[in-house]
Order: sequence, then C-alpha cells, then structure tokens
Amino acid sequence: MEFLTDDEAAAYGRFAGPPAQADLERVFFLDDEDRALVGQRRGEHMRLGFALQLVTVRWLGTFLEDPLDVPGAVLEFVAEQLGVEDASQVKRYAERRETPFDHQRDIRRAYGWKDFTDVDGEFTAWVAARSWTSGDGPKVIFTDGVGWLRERKVLLPGVTVLARRVARVRDDTTKRLWGVLEGLLTVGQRYVLDQLLEVPPGSRVSDLERWRKGVAPRASGPTIIKALDQVAEIDGLELAELGAEALVPQRRLGELAKYGMRADASALRRHGDGRRLATLLATVRHLEGKSVDDTLELLDLLMATELLNKAQTAANKEKVRKHPKLAKASARLAVAVQALFESDGWGGEDEEVRVAEVWEAIETVISRADLRAALVLVNDSVPPADAADPDDWRTELVGRYTTVSGLLKVLPETIAFGANAEGAPVLEAMKALPDVLSYRSRLAAPLIPGRLIAAGVVNGPWKRLVFGHPAHSGGAVNRHAYAFCVLERFWRALKRREIYADASTKWRNPQAELLEGVQWAAIRPDALTALSLPDDPDALLAEHSRTLDAALKEVGGRLIANPDVRVDGSGKIHLTGVKAVEEPPSLVDLRARTTAMLPRVELPEVILEVMSWVPELAQAFTAVSGGRSRLKDLPVSIAVCLTAHSLNVGYRPIAKKGVEALERSRLSHIYQNYFRPETLSLANLPLVAMQANLPLAQAWGGGLVAAVDGMRFVVPVPAAFARPNRKYFGSKRGMTWLNAMNDRGMGRGAKVVSGTIRDSLHMVDVIFGLDGGDLPEIVVSDTGSYSDLVFGLLELLGISYRPALADLPDQKGWRINASADYGPLNTFARGKIDLRKIRRNWEDILRVVASIYTGTVRAYDVVTMLQRDGHPTALGEAIASYGRIFKTLHILQFIDVDETYRRDIKDIRNLQENRHSLARKICHGKKGELYHRYERGLENQLGVLGLVLNCATLWTTVYLDAAVRQLKAQGYPVRDEDMARLSPFVHSHLGVHGTYTFALPDLAPGAIRDLRDPDAGEDDEI
Repeated sequence: MEFLTDDEAAAYGRFAGPPAQADLERVFFLDDEDRALVGQRRGEHMRLGFALQLVTVRWLGTFLEDPLDVPGAVLEFVAEQLGVEDASQVKRYAERRETPFDHQRDIRRAYGWKDFTDVDGEFTAWVAARSWTSGDGPKVIFTDGVGWLRERKVLLPGVTVLARRVARVRDDTTKRLWGVLEGLLTVGQRYVLDQLLEVPPGSRVSDLERWRKGVAPRASGPTIIKALDQVAEIDGLELAELGAEALVPQRRLGELAKYGMRADASALRRHGDGRRLATLLATVRHLEGKSVDDTLELLDLLMATELLNKAQTAANKEKVRKHPKLAKASARLAVAVQALFESDGWGGEDEEVRVAEVWEAIETVISRADLRAALVLVNDSVPPADAADPDDWRTELVGRYTTVSGLLKVLPETIAFGANAEGAPVLEAMKALPDVLSYRSRLAAPLIPGRLIAAGVVNGPWKRLVFGHPAHSGGAVNRHAYAFCVLERFWRALKRREIYADASTKWRNPQAELLEGVQWAAIRPDALTALSLPDDPDALLAEHSRTLDAALKEVGGRLIANPDVRVDGSGKIHLTGVKAVEEPPSLVDLRARTTAMLPRVELPEVILEVMSWVPELAQAFTAVSGGRSRLKDLPVSIAVCLTAHSLNVGYRPIAKKGVEALERSRLSHIYQNYFRPETLSLANLPLVAMQANLPLAQAWGGGLVAAVDGMRFVVPVPAAFARPNRKYFGSKRGMTWLNAMNDRGMGRGAKVVSGTIRDSLHMVDVIFGLDGGDLPEIVVSDTGSYSDLVFGLLELLGISYRPALADLPDQKGWRINASADYGPLNTFARGKIDLRKIRRNWEDILRVVASIYTGTVRAYDVVTMLQRDGHPTALGEAIASYGRIFKTLHILQFIDVDETYRRDIKDIRNLQENRHSLARKICHGKKGELYHRYERGLENQLGVLGLVLNCATLWTTVYLDAAVRQLKAQGYPVRDEDMARLSPFVHSHLGVHGTYTFALPDLAPGAIRDLRDPDAGEDDEI
C-alpha cells in the first residue's frame, strides 16, 4: 500500500466532502423504484436511514461503517425528497445494531450488488491486462480499478486488500515483461549488453552513456561520419531482428527505454538479470532510432546552414562584386546589337547586306576585341537562356565538395532508406554514389565518364554544371557537381518524405503510419461520428457552397456602408486597422486598484504557494524508474528546479550547502530523473483546471479558444535545432518555442521548432498535443502559421481557424459558383474551387484526418507529405481546396461591417504577446539565451518555463479575483465588462531578481496573503 499516501488511504470509501449540486441531482436522486423500496420501511427515521445507505453505495461503491457518516448536504437532499421535515431523527436509525446490516442485504439483493470475491479472478485479469499494455503506475491502476468495480456493482473490499492485489498483480506482470524480453536474447547478446555498462580502457564513460549522449551537434562532414559510425555500432547488436515489438506493447518498451536513457550505469548494474537486460534491450532499440534521427538532423543542419546558406551568401557577394563589370559588358553588347538591328534598313529589297558591312558599322562604336571580351564576361556571369533559375550558388556549392565527399560514401550504406515513386530515382542514384565517387578516372579531375551516372536525376539548373557548357567532350561529366546534385535532391526528397528512413522516429514514412485496412475499417465509423464528417461529401459540399455564395453576396452588398474597407480595381482589399477603443475611466481605475492590491512576491514563493493550493502539481513529478520517491521535502526541491531553469540562472545562486532540499547534487538528480515532457504536462493539468473554476477567469473566456504563436530564443552553442536568421538572432543561431494559450491566459501545450521554420508546418501538432482537456473550438494565429492546407485540416478536424491577416491585400478570395455576380467582390473572388477534386479524394481525406485525430500520425509529417517544395500533391490540393472555402469565409467576416470578429482576434493575439512579455521577464538569465546542445534539454527547460508561466498566471488570477471580490464587498462599483478586460499577465508585483527564498508565510488552510491597500503609497516596483 506504499503507493497510497496516508490521506488517500484514509479517504478510501469515505465522503471526501459534500458532492457538487450536479452530482447530488444525478446520483442521490431517488426514482420511483427507489421510493417503492424505501417506502417498505416503517417510520421516517427508518426510511431516511435506508435511503442514505442506498445513495451511499451508489456514490462510494461500498457501505459506510457508520451509515450516518454522510455530509449534511446529502442528508438534507435525501430528507427533502422523502418529505422528512426533521432530518435529525435519523439518529434513531442505528438504535438496533442489526438494522443497517439487514438493510444492506436488502439493497444488495434488490440492486444486484456483488461481493469482491465473486469477481476476484475477473478483476485480477483486468489488472494484469492493464499493467501489461499500459505500464501505468499502481496508483493509477488502483484508482481506475475502483471505477471498474463500481461500474460492475461490486462492493469495494478493504483498502489494504485492493492495494495489495493491484501491487502484486502489477509486479507479476512487470516480471513477466522482463522475462519475455530477456528470453529473446542469446548468450552473446546478453554479454554485449552487459558490457555497455562498463567503461572501456582509455575511455571516461561507458558505451551506453556515449550512445545516449550522441555526437556533438556540429554541422560538419566529419561529425556526421562519427554519427554514422555510431549508427553502425548500435545496429551491429542486431537487436531489431529479435521482434520484441511483436511480443511486447510498444508503450512498455518505451517506458523501459525512458528509464534506460536516464538511469546511471551503477543503478542499472544493481538490478536483477531480468530487469537489467530488458531495460538495456529496450534502450538500445530506442537508440537505434535516435541515432538515425540525430544523424539526419545533422545532415539537414549541414545542408541548410553550412552548404546552401553559405553558398548563396558567397554567390550574392560575388554577384555584387561582378555587377559593375557585367553592366559595362552588357552596355557594349547592347551597342553592337543596336547596330545589328539598324543594318536591316541598308540596301534595297533585293540587295543582301554583307557581313563585312555590319562589322564595319559595329566597329565604329566598339572594337571587336572589346566585344569578344564582353561576350565572354556575360557568358560566364549569367546562366544560359534555358536555365530554370540562376545557378550561381550551385557553382559555389560545388567548390565545397570535400565537405561531403566522405559522408556520401558511407551514408547510403549505413542507413537503410526507402522511397515512394517520386523519390525512387533519386534514392537509387544516392545508393550508387559511393561507387561513382570511388571510381578512378583517367580523365582530368573532376571529370568522369558519363555512363557512371544516372543522367535522369540531373535537373535543369544542375545540367550546365554536370554536363558542362559547352558539353564536355566524350560525354564526360563533372563528378563534384553530380555528387552535389544528387545530395541536394536527396535532401529535399527526405524533407518531403519522398525518401524516408524506417528506423527513424522523425524521418520515417508517414504514408505507412496512416490508418488503413482492417484498422481503418474498425475505427472509421467512430472517427467520422466524432468529427461529424459524412461518408458521402455531396450534401456537405452543397451546404458549404450555399454558405459561401450567400456570404459573398451579403458582405459585398454591405461594403458601401463600411468606410474601413476599400476594394481597388485589381480586387485587392485594403482594410483600415482596428482602432483602439478608448478605455473608460472605470476600467482604468479598476485595473490600477486591483494591480496595486496584489501582494509583492518573489517567483519562488509564487511556485510554492501554488503547490500548496494544487498538491497534484508536485505529485505529477514521478521518478523515471517508476518507484515512489522517499526524498524528504521533495516539493521544495521541485520548486527550486522550476525556479532555476525558468529564470535561466542555473543552480549557483540558489543551491545552498547544508540544506538538504537545496543541495546542488540533489537538485541535479531530481531534474535529471523527475523532469521530462510527460511529467511537466501532467503538472499543468490541475493548474488549468483550478483557474477554470475562478469567476474572474470565467469572465475572461470559456477556455475553448486557443492562440498559437512562437517565441524566438538565441542558442549560442552548437545545436542541431539552432538555425541562423539574422532578423531574430543576429549573427548567432536560434530556435522557436511554438506554444498554445487559451483565452484565459493559461498555456496548454508547446513544441520546440528548429530555427524559424514556417509555423504552419507544426501548428496542428501543437493543437493536438495540448496538455489534456478538450480540444479548442477556435484557433487564432499570426500570418506565419497560415496556409490553405492548414485551413482545410483544421476545419475537417472540427476546429475553426482564424489567423490574423497582416497581408490582406495579397489575399485572393475563392468562389464555387463561377457565374455569380458578387458586385465589388467579383475580382477579389477570382479563384475557382473545384469540388470534383474534393469528391475524388474524399476517402483519402477522411483517412488522413482520422489518422491525425487519433494520434496515429504526426500532423507535421502529414503536412510535409502533402507538399512538394511548396506545391501540394493531388491529395494536398484537395484538402487545400476545402480549406479555401473557409479561408474566404474568414476574410469576409474579417472585413465585414461588424468589427467584433477581427477585434476578438486582435485581443487574444495581444493577450499572447503579454504572456510572452512575462516569459521574457522570467527567463532573464544569460540574456535570455538557452545553452542546450540537444533537443531534450531545450524541451525540458522550455517545458519548465511554460509550467512556471502557468503558476504565475494562476497566482495572479487568484489574487485578482480576491481583489475584485473585496472591492465589491466594499461597495466599489465593478462593471462586468471592465472585469473581463483585466489581464492575468500584470507583473509589477513579481520579483525575479536577486532573492530566492523557499519559505511560505504561515497561512491557514485555504487562506491567501493579505491584499494590499490600493490607496496606500506605492512601493518600488519589483
């Protein structure tokens, strides 16, 4: 029973407090059958006592030792239903000792309640199945097991009996899991796995630790070769061939791998053979995918930052340097061409102009030698007339051949790649590249015979460099240019998932992850019901067609009465910005008063105080090993870790020797073993739930509107996720923290995004990765997250998408009825939506959307799969066509006479900017720069920042709510519309510098600090 706290064990089978009114009316209501059974008892005290036992067993699943030990609200509610005016007479119910037991027997017989012994075997099987498939902890299984018993009308046994049963069965299941995995290993594999925990001679760390850490995330050829060597090392154990995934649930393997990725080698050595070897097996299987992920991330980083970006920069500089010479040479050629055109008028109709005469005319304005030099310069500086685009940067890229020559020889041989029809030719060329690069040619370097290459993969811009211009004699080709041509096309196909690595977790084939076959057929009805999507789209599309047609006509007809909107001759819409609404004096005064009433407080105190309100926050942080922690003052240490990492100051200014909870070694241990995305997500849930119950938060919104936006962070150390962007990061590199917030100001989820990539590729993942709760009904974002494809996906998923449109004049409207007259919006609605595309692809659309909805595939992978270099596939075009219906409706609402729609969008965007402002204040250490080389470190620190932001937001909401209530009690006039415009992100009261104390004032249970006097003199702002 060690997994239950004393309070939890004491509350088992007891009323934790008075039930909510809704629960009273649902569970404690007596229907006709109940009344008939109760009516058989004589005396009001007997009927009331019997009814109390009846409703108690429904609510708790067991009878109370003292049948009268119920909350007063329950007693009064039941008495009122029975018409008993004096409920106190129930005290006479237990005067005869046998009466309650006789009534319990009658209730069990009448309503079919069973003893636990009757279902003991069935319950044990349920616990075993749950433990085997989920790996949930004993506390979770215990809680769900209580629910399982209640659903089946089984009287709960004693808490010790049930807790021991759950613990024993779970332990047996876990040992069976270890045994299955251990049994797959050969004697040689067992020895090799155990050797991973030993430190080889001449090394400072074990092989397991070296593999877990990976290679340094530097974008260079030698680093990628080291990463490929590590891939080969891990694959060399041949554990993938054991088929563990077919015998053990993936989630259980994942749980073991998470522990193995964090546990010390010494801790793993202390485990018995079964657990140790099972953990190592799962960890190495995880490392197989992680090593491939890391290698391909480094390749992506190398291509994007070190090769293409630098080649383009160098080409641009060279272009600028050549520009004066090119201009002069072009002017000379222009003079000669002008003279050539003028020669058409020489002589008569039947008289041909001699070439010598033309040259004589040309040479009067420019010499032949100067003209030849100009022609050479122009030919060298500009691409041929049939080139698809300028190849200057490709020329620069070829000069960096030595950077990639080594990795190209081992990449296709180390990692197994697959490809679809579009990527297959490029993949075949990539696989043949090692032989091409190792061929010893007798031709002058870097030329090789043309028969060695796959000429079909050399596309337009590369042809001039690969085949020569003019073409090399004998059909020779440039080996360096060909290698880069194949590498660039391979890289682009990999990003589009036309080429993929099945061993990877991030670069695998999303097409294979989609629901299909029997699995799709089984889940299809429920998925379509949940998404409210029909089997046949005709009726749905007809309805959308009518809605769009009516909206275009109505909004177009109202434009004349809308002075803020102008449509120019080319159909571009120009909208006057939303004018700021002047704040009434009542709002200004209310905001000033409530802000002044907030107690001055340091961030660590905020975290500890929120922990005292929400014990589930600290309880969410469980050890990676799965065991119950026995560390003293663990919540304080958790608060210290939250403070250090959210402030970005590290442990030095916070840790204290001699104070157990603040020892640096302990803090490091707790952060490494208790902090991970899953625990941070669980810790967020009760914070969001508590704020949602506050009247002030309910005035701010219903919690079903979400805003998604990104914060940029500089990462000044080499990191695979850090990319250059001079606008945001200057001369350094950085990444984006894409996060979602509800309309009450609480963060709901986030994702670490490489560099400043377009947010639309990741936004749907953020929405479907929210920390529990319902999906939002409305999503607001900036223009950077917008695309027709995202519009279509979100609308199909039942979410209304409302991006801010900073580039409104560039937006094109779409229509379905080609012949309709929309007045001033005719030119704007010049796009034609082809509903046939949607109908043709409807079944695939349903499968893609259901796969995202059920979490079978990442939305990012789907969005990537549906596009090729910015151009959608046939399926992507169908989803985008669907999205254009709602994009046009969104624009029409955005520009309509009633500005409430666009003002609501602006308000929540401003709210999120305020949240980011608070985040900047909190994450102030090291100039707000993040010093993590690996994605896991970034995810954990930014997850901590998000959790602390929610703690600060909840704390401020609680105290603002108290301030509003106090002002109302004092007779201060508080208008509802003013209360709704208060912000949870005021932070003048919040201290983040200098003092880090982890002690709370002595407050009574449920009490908060005293509010300040708003009319007193202001202290200095913190």
